[in-house]
Amino acid sequence: MPILRVNPGRLGFLIQIDRKEWHEYFEKLFNGEAWIENRMMLRAEHIRAGESLNRSNALNEVVVARGQNLRPVRLTATVDGRRLTSYVADGLIASTATGSTAYALAAGGPILPPELRNILLVPIAPHLSVDRAVVLSEGSSVSIVVKSENSVMSVDGQPPTPLMEDDQVKVTAADVTAQFIRFGDPGYFYRNLTAHMNENSLGFPR
Repeated sequence: MPILRVNPGRLGFLIQIDRKEWHEYFEKLFNGEAWIENRMMLRAEHIRAGESLNRSNALNEVVVARGQNLRPVRLTATVDGRRLTSYVADGLIASTATGSTAYALAAGGPILPPELRNILLVPIAPHLSVDRAVVLSEGSSVSIVVKSENSVMSVDGQPPTPLMEDDQVKVTAADVTAQFIRFGDPGYFYRNLTAHMNENSLGFPR
């Protein structure tokens, strides 16, 4: 079902209309003046000793990170069956283009246009390891293998799932997409990008 985001008084990149304007925009919606924007989602699978324990969909990101232990975690990332690199970091974010303006952005990742169907990998506070974000090719998947204890997986900020050493988190493009109701020019993302960033820099909440 398509989603129409109404501004509740906070800033955000997914918000389409202000709460004071909802009557006007609902009339436009019923008059057929809206269009549907499809955004990629992620599919995260938690695997232990070859057994699938859990599968979840994410709109923004899948995060593998340290738990309550303050030590960094050791992770190995494999893309399409080929080893990419190892990380010693607080964690690793696997993000959609939608999520690139959320946690991934705060961790120093790039902003991706919302129509892209690429997975973005962003390390969190890396230590003596690769410290740059990587944008995977469209259609690629990534497997993150945990090489230390006391780590967790979180999907879209939901309560974390504890991980054990040698657990694997496989992230692929989901079979479903998120649909958002939009009005006006499809180029809204670039038009609003600078405004959102400037307003956020003034101390407003996201």
